[in-house]
Amino acid sequence: MSDKNNVRPVKITDTTFRDAHQSLIATRMTTEDMLPIAEKMDQVGFHSMEVWGGATFDSCLRFLKEDPWERLRKLRATIKNTKLQMLLRGQNLLGYRHYADDVVEYFVQKSIANGIDIIRIFDALNDTRNLETAIKAANKEKGHVQVAISYTLSEVHTLDYYVKLAKELESMGAHSLCIKDMAGLLLPYQAYELVSALKKAVKIPIQLHGHYTSGVVAMSYLKGIEAGADVVDTAMSPFSMGTSQPATEVMVETLKGTPYDTGLNQELLAEIADYFRPLREKAMEEGLLNPKVLGVDIKTLLYQVPGGMLSNLVSQLKTQNAEDRFYEVLEEIPRVRADFGYPPLVTPTSQIVGTQAVLNVLMNERYKMVTKESKALVKGEYGRTPVPISEEIVKKVIGNEKPITCRPADLIEPELEKIESEMKQYKEQDEDVLTYALFPQVAEEFFKYRQAQKTKVDVNLADLENKVYPV
Repeated sequence: MSDKNNVRPVKITDTTFRDAHQSLIATRMTTEDMLPIAEKMDQVGFHSMEVWGGATFDSCLRFLKEDPWERLRKLRATIKNTKLQMLLRGQNLLGYRHYADDVVEYFVQKSIANGIDIIRIFDALNDTRNLETAIKAANKEKGHVQVAISYTLSEVHTLDYYVKLAKELESMGAHSLCIKDMAGLLLPYQAYELVSALKKAVKIPIQLHGHYTSGVVAMSYLKGIEAGADVVDTAMSPFSMGTSQPATEVMVETLKGTPYDTGLNQELLAEIADYFRPLREKAMEEGLLNPKVLGVDIKTLLYQVPGGMLSNLVSQLKTQNAEDRFYEVLEEIPRVRADFGYPPLVTPTSQIVGTQAVLNVLMNERYKMVTKESKALVKGEYGRTPVPISEEIVKKVIGNEKPITCRPADLIEPELEKIESEMKQYKEQDEDVLTYALFPQVAEEFFKYRQAQKTKVDVNLADLENKVYPV
């Protein structure tokens, strides 16, 4: 165990309203599902509640026909004592491309204005240039800036690599650091070693975030806590485990009576779990919660492939009647990843590397066919890879095109004004401009739906006013 003087109660960030339902039920929990229990969750004493960001924004609009900004405002009005947290993909915000700096700045400003306290910012490549604008903007708005390090394994992702990165992020203005283990690759004793090294290197708090995919994350949390981790991410038990986080109640009970005791009330947590259990059952009945995501997938550790990526590979091979080549593809993935400069396998790099590996195997020749995303990654449009890509691979993938060496967003002109003029007919609130900036087509559909709902209400009200009721 670490020095007794450094031991203190561990804090908990609850992910039930964001990452837990994103990981298990495709981000389909509605605001209506959240609000009845939100006040009770506010009484627990969590360090923070992760309630926004990630895929919630897209899902709200696309599948639930909800305004994500309205969800945030409603949660903020109900959760009065606990810090609200969100996940932001650096220069990608919550979308799937890099946005101009003016869009990033405005988005961060509005997120904090609508109720976010802690913004967890990460980049798929750990390219600090893709984090700069979001970090500065969050600091300017007096938000808590937590920068997440995308954790992965390779010959370059050494202890020295992570320590150097942590120091740079602290100097850039991070108030805390998160080790983001999206694929469940961080083993318990490595967690102890990594957290110990980071605690010596930086003065800011360290938080652990992991997924249960490989079955080791609760043990890694425990070793990380012994090494000095300040906060861990958990989810209420009905939405925990599998591809989600460890269960909040289990972590609280495990640490009870130790120097790391969270002090959280198990009876209150049990009441909250009782509320979520029927929601889990309903998701199972509707086919949203696939039992497959609840098991342990050891292939995650063998091939360093996140669980979601494995199912993508299977379906890609199925459409080509080539399921028998699955293990060839799994063996090709680490080779493509090495060719592409060892990117951590997280959205969008996991999809890029996985699809390219499938093509390499099916074409019986490496890089005979290359996706446009592979070209963009090799060209530098996503940022700087952890190690430079060899000239041989660059030539194979993009031919004589010249790679980008600057920060990708430097090539994007300010776009806020143009976006606003494109969508002004739909604008009902300032935030609508950002919704449209991130998902133009999905936003337009949502704005039309919102307008239709309003018209329906107006018609019903007019109907009532015109009726004569007998006295």
